[in-house]
Amino acid sequence: MKRSAMELVCPAGGLPALRAAIDQGADSVYIGLRDDTNARNFPGLNFDPATAERALDYAHRRQRKVFLALNTYPQVQHPEIWQRAVDLGAELGVDALILADIGLLDYARRRHPTLRLHLSVQASATTHQAIAYYRDRFAIERVILPRVLSLRQVQRVVEGCGVEVEVFGFGSLCVMVEGRCLLSSYITGESPNTKGVCSPAHAVRWEERGGQHQSRLNGVLIDACSGSERAGYPVVCKGRFAVNGRIDYAIEEPTSLSVLDLLPQLQSAGVAAIKVEGRQRSPRYVAQVTTLLRRALNACAADLEHFQVDPAWSQGLAQLAEGSTHTLGALDRSWQ
Repeated sequence: MKRSAMELVCPAGGLPALRAAIDQGADSVYIGLRDDTNARNFPGLNFDPATAERALDYAHRRQRKVFLALNTYPQVQHPEIWQRAVDLGAELGVDALILADIGLLDYARRRHPTLRLHLSVQASATTHQAIAYYRDRFAIERVILPRVLSLRQVQRVVEGCGVEVEVFGFGSLCVMVEGRCLLSSYITGESPNTKGVCSPAHAVRWEERGGQHQSRLNGVLIDACSGSERAGYPVVCKGRFAVNGRIDYAIEEPTSLSVLDLLPQLQSAGVAAIKVEGRQRSPRYVAQVTTLLRRALNACAADLEHFQVDPAWSQGLAQLAEGSTHTLGALDRSWQ
């Protein structure tokens, strides 16, 4: 019997990316506002009320959904900005809000009791007991899991939490507590959650020293390349460091997550949705990733038992991946 494909949730940093995602087969698109409520609040990206209304019209005319990510934590000096964003989402008619902060979840549930709420990955809920708390207290209907769980752990969460489960399927990895990396905060002095990035652009420097191409973050050497090596963007967890006399990637290699090989197991486990990371990415990137994952998800749903990864899908995603390689990340850890 043919099953329904897992929902494909794609990023949109602007209207062109939103249209690209929907035109190439995304079931849902997530967006952010041009203010501090959005962890990807970068110049030239995101939506004001007028463009958000246009985005919703474009999506809803095609029977697709739009989720609004209010995934930063309200700041004590002006929490009303986040509350107004919740009200705006309700007024616009978004299909769900993606929230992390307990106070904001409470505000949304009290002021807009019929508005669908999703628990952001920024909340770092990794057990079914934690998720059940948000479900019982704030009536969340979906949780987005952090990228630190093994497949077995994901399966246990799905079995016990009582809400829809969304997992990341492609894009950058995070091996820390999502959005609250103490390594980045220590080096840059800024929160990845409120700044929306582990390595703020103003703290990044590339220098030529001693025949090496060095990557620095706020003056700290993250990596040094020579010859034909490509210098990656300086992120602390993906830097090379001297450990026990050996220089190598001590924490995580620069590579992207791709769950192509695990799609049957994720669908069998009851995972509701596959999410693509990258609201800061170009419309072309979004279109290409969406196209490939749409084909893979449809094939998996059509014949779960005999599903095989088409090499063209894998090669296509590898070309878009960080370091031109991809991994199953924590999902493949048998010891967890």
